[in-house]
Amino acid sequence: MKRMLGIASLALLASCASMPGSEEEAARRSATMVPTGPWPAGDERGMANTIGAGTYMRCAWHLSQPGAKSYELSQVRSPTMPLSPFAGPYTIRHNPSNVIPGTHHGFNADYVAGDPGQQGTQMDALGHFGALPGPWDGKSASPERGLVYYGGLRQADVKPTPDSPLLKLGMEKVPPIVTTGVLLDAKRFIGNGQPLKPGQVINSVQIQGMLKAQGLEARGVLPGDVVYVYTGWSDGWQDPDAAKQYYTKAPGLSIDAARWLGERKVVVSPPDTPVVGAVNEGQLMGKSGPPDGVLAGHPFSMHHHMLTQMGIHLIENARLAELANDRVYTACTMILPLREKGMAGSPVRPVAIGVPAGR
Repeated sequence: MKRMLGIASLALLASCASMPGSEEEAARRSATMVPTGPWPAGDERGMANTIGAGTYMRCAWHLSQPGAKSYELSQVRSPTMPLSPFAGPYTIRHNPSNVIPGTHHGFNADYVAGDPGQQGTQMDALGHFGALPGPWDGKSASPERGLVYYGGLRQADVKPTPDSPLLKLGMEKVPPIVTTGVLLDAKRFIGNGQPLKPGQVINSVQIQGMLKAQGLEARGVLPGDVVYVYTGWSDGWQDPDAAKQYYTKAPGLSIDAARWLGERKVVVSPPDTPVVGAVNEGQLMGKSGPPDGVLAGHPFSMHHHMLTQMGIHLIENARLAELANDRVYTACTMILPLREKGMAGSPVRPVAIGVPAGR
């Protein structure tokens, strides 16, 4: 037993001895350890291929810091929270308490119905979005057979029949995401402390400006990073959702920002908004067009570019106010979606572990 404890102690000492001495050293040492592609034919992981020893090293540095604090980055889920109009209903039935005859045991259980996968803080599978070669007129027969997905996969490969699960690019293909998170505080540095307005677009120049203002210009955005974007839109999250406004409009990233992040091979891009890209007031009801900075014919440009072109997962409705208030601009982040076979989305509980400013 003493020998086993001695070996364990030596292993721990070796681990501590090999820990990078600074965040800059962790980033430098990880550079050759993070794969950047190209990925093999038939790949279904996309930029999640970057996750591994290099991102674990960057994450571990934050975990090792005195004063590191854990942050919950998901909204509390309930049937009365703001609900997406693009998903099905979401209900929970709380069953009566049950007692098992002949035992001392009682238990409680619940029944969930509807679409929990793409409600609340949720993650999109790469198979969530496909792309057509041209716009559909909305009158002729639906052209879904012509959809092309990430990696050039066709509709027949991904979802061959209307009632089939995703045979490719489903949620079960997403690995545990353990890496560094970068927070862009657009509310502070673009909105001057006020939430961004509906339809307001964040472009790549503004992203670089935020990195500079937050002291991250030298570090930048690294392959395998998760880039959280705090717009302040989530300040309007209410439960119960009395206003019914949360999903009708939002600020968001431009297509040029999506390309900039894609070039840096981020693994996930979670904002605190419901649709990732910017949405004008009235747009979803057909009363106005999309904002400037959107790819023509692609009102959901972020979904198109990130999911179908780059293999970058999206998380919607991240809870980022506490992280921004503490000015935790880099942290270890862990994201574990449910391994639901063939599903296009999953509830997710991302967390961040980092040191609040001033500690």
